Amino acid sequence: MIKNHHLSIFITALLFSSCSSIYMPNVPNTPMLSQQGEFSGGLHGSLKGNFSLNGAYAISEHFGVIGSTSYMNSKRTKKDYKHKLFEVGGGYFNTFGPDDNRIIEIYAGYGNAKTNRVFRNYDENDVLTGTDFEEATYNKTFLQVNYSSKKASNLRLFGTDFPINAGTALRITSAEMKTFMRNGVGQMREGNVFLEPIFFTRMKVSETVQLQYTTSGTFGLNSREFMNANNSLFTIGAVINVGGKKR
Repeated sequence: MIKNHHLSIFITALLFSSCSSIYMPNVPNTPMLSQQGEFSGGLHGSLKGNFSLNGAYAISEHFGVIGSTSYMNSKRTKKDYKHKLFEVGGGYFNTFGPDDNRIIEIYAGYGNAKTNRVFRNYDENDVLTGTDFEEATYNKTFLQVNYSSKKASNLRLFGTDFPINAGTALRITSAEMKTFMRNGVGQMREGNVFLEPIFFTRMKVSETVQLQYTTSGTFGLNSREFMNANNSLFTIGAVINVGGKKR
C-alpha cells in the first residue's frame, strides 16, 4: 500500500511542476543492479510530455555504467518549451541485508543539455503583442546515492497479487550554461547546484518487467533568474531487469 504522505508528495509534484526554468531534471537512473552481467532499462514519461530513457549494465560484481537521455517538446498558446538531454556515468553497487535483497548504489556522471523557450504576450483582445525567444545549452555533473529494496509487499488488484517494492535516491547536480541567447543576443550565463530527492515505487508484472512511478523535488542552492529550481518530476514508466539475483 502507498503511504498517505508519499501520495501527498506525488500530488504536489503533479500540480506545481511547471516549465518555468531552463534546467529540466530527467528521471535519474535507479537500476537496482545486483550482480555482474545484469542489464536494466527503463522508459518514463510525464503528463507534460517529459520522457526519459535509461539504461545500465553491471560490468563487474560491484561496478556498473549508466546512461540516460530525455526529451520534451511542449507547445502552448503562451509558452513553448523544448528540451534535450544526454548523460553518462558509472559507479559502485552492492547488495546487503539478511536476505541480500537491499541495494546501495553510488553513481557519478556528466551530461549536456539544450533548452529552447518561447514566451508570447497577448493583449485583452488576444492579439499577439510580443514574443521572447530563449536558447540555452549547459553542461552538468552529478553525484547520486540510491537505496532500494527488493523486499516486496503485495498489492491485490482484480483478484491478482502484484509484488511492490520501493526505493529512494538523492542526486546532487551542478549545472553550468555554455551559451545563453535571448532574442538573438548573448546573455550573462548562469549556473546552479541542485539537490534532487527522488522516490520511486515499482510493481512487478512479470519476472523481468516492473511498472514504476517516480516523483522528485528540485532545490537550488543559489538564487538565479533562469537556471532555477522550478521544475520537478512526476512520471510513470516501465523498467526491465535481466540477469539479476533471484530473491
